[in-house]
Amino acid sequence: MSNDFTGIAQLLQTEDSNADLANKYLTFLVENQTFGLSIRNVNGIIQMQEITPVPELPAHVKGIINMRGMVVPIIDVNLRFGKAEQVYNERTCIIILETEQGQVGIIVDAVKEVLEIPPADISPRPAMGAQSASYINGIGKIGPKIVLLLDSKLLVGQEMADYGDMLP
Repeated sequence: MSNDFTGIAQLLQTEDSNADLANKYLTFLVENQTFGLSIRNVNGIIQMQEITPVPELPAHVKGIINMRGMVVPIIDVNLRFGKAEQVYNERTCIIILETEQGQVGIIVDAVKEVLEIPPADISPRPAMGAQSASYINGIGKIGPKIVLLLDSKLLVGQEMADYGDMLP
């Protein structure tokens, strides 16, 4: 893990109570737009590594990796949102999420920071026609900045339900 992830990794490893994690979000970039996921669903952050493709999966399911003996499916968030495939670089990383079906990794352009966003600063999901809006849980407001808060279950859950039997 690179030095960029050290502080975030330490936070993820601490034994905070659920109350301490309630309003904390891991923020990351996808095409220069800031998104956030509840820290409760984040199991770790790893650098990009070789991904083994699995035939007959949708393009945004890049394949699988071996993480400490566990097979973890990997989804590219850019492709999941219908955006163009990005060239991976030194800032590109994989966020490991814990789901009901097991662990899933999502490729993001860069991890930013962990932010505390009080419920009073979160607006409900807007009514939009965009497909990516269906993954949005709310809109976090931090001063003039906006963070689109994603629902990890909606982001990766359907994938696991639809294609889980095709993954080892």
